[in-house]
Amino acid sequence: MDPTRYPYPSRKHVLFGARGAVATSQPLATSAGLGMLERGGSAVDAAVAMAAALVVCEPTSNGLGSDAFATVADGEEVFGLNASGPSPRALPAERWLGAAAMPRWGWPSVTVPGAVAAWQALHERWGRLPWSEVLAPAIRYAEEGFPV
Repeated sequence: MDPTRYPYPSRKHVLFGARGAVATSQPLATSAGLGMLERGGSAVDAAVAMAAALVVCEPTSNGLGSDAFATVADGEEVFGLNASGPSPRALPAERWLGAAAMPRWGWPSVTVPGAVAAWQALHERWGRLPWSEVLAPAIRYAEEGFPV
């Protein structure tokens, strides 16, 4: 398949980046990620900046109280992060012995949110820019507002 020819009808354009690319469902969040790359940040800096901006700009689709998953390749190894959050501490593990599946409703289905912990873990290992700089676009959007 020719990567420059997109065989499906779309109003979007296929874009390529020689030194990096970012994409989100929200232009300001995408801009936050691009800004991190332009300042010499890593892909993780860009991803965290975009995730934080999405919490502000698209709160019905993204939230601080969510889970997060990431796959990061550093050129030699591939790392996976599951930050789906643990079950509540007071919920005994024995309750699930022999269970075919986790329940979909009620307190046993609730986990401790892991998104922010995921951002921090990813940034500590692969971030290049200061945490304050990575979160600055989201903070600015929250304080100053943004077009809807």
